[in-house]
Amino acid sequence: MTKIMDGKKVALDTEESLIDRVTFLKSQKGYVPTLATILVGDDPASATYVKMKGNACERIGMKSLKVELSSETTTDELLEQINKLNKDPQVHGILLQHPVPDQIDERRCFDAIDIKKDVDGVTCLGFGNMSMNEKAFGSCTPQGIMRLLETYEIEISGKHAVVVGRSPILGKPMAMMLLNKNATVTICHSRTEDLEQQILRADIVVGAVGIPKFIKSNWIKDNAVVIDAGYHPEKCGDIDLGPLTERVLAYTPVPGGVGPMTINTLILQTVEACENS
Repeated sequence: MTKIMDGKKVALDTEESLIDRVTFLKSQKGYVPTLATILVGDDPASATYVKMKGNACERIGMKSLKVELSSETTTDELLEQINKLNKDPQVHGILLQHPVPDQIDERRCFDAIDIKKDVDGVTCLGFGNMSMNEKAFGSCTPQGIMRLLETYEIEISGKHAVVVGRSPILGKPMAMMLLNKNATVTICHSRTEDLEQQILRADIVVGAVGIPKFIKSNWIKDNAVVIDAGYHPEKCGDIDLGPLTERVLAYTPVPGGVGPMTINTLILQTVEACENS
């Protein structure tokens, strides 16, 4: 029977346990887990994402600190804000909302975030530590996917995983996380030659390429595990899921699969950062 990996349910269940952890931190330790979100410019989609993250903090009793900067902000000005948050003992996690305006060196700003507060898993140091199987906060979407696979008891060790996508906060860390769990991993992307044949060999397929229904259902073999990390205005993902739902071992629906796990992982890792402090 096909498993539907319900990210919305897993996220809600996790929030229940996080409420208890936050209550303990506040009442017994005197700490209020705090996530600082930095929004540069006036991109409406980014503003919506930041609001959703703030709402998630509120639901479990955490504090959300919003830092809003103008679209004319320079790299140095943004670095100054990040440095202030790094030094603030009452801030446990820092999120720089992507994308930032073109004049800003985004990578330099990501890497300025204190590794102990990198709850979004965006720094090069965090990626390196995670890749080496050392302690680090993972990038939230792939870390959320790993949590889903664990919750639904999907076997990873020894399996052939194909990750379609190579972004620094999704495709690349996803591949490393699967490799660390003893999968054999192939990384593909939109320019991979013979992509269909690569995917046909996969026991686990992760669609993270950012193109609606780019991966066709007939490219995926029976009894594969299908993870769709895409979401598009057409309310579809990167994989043509429709014809697959009866013949695969497990899949993530769109919406309601990977999406809820991303914000939930961000909140979870902020609580962990507070506990670590």
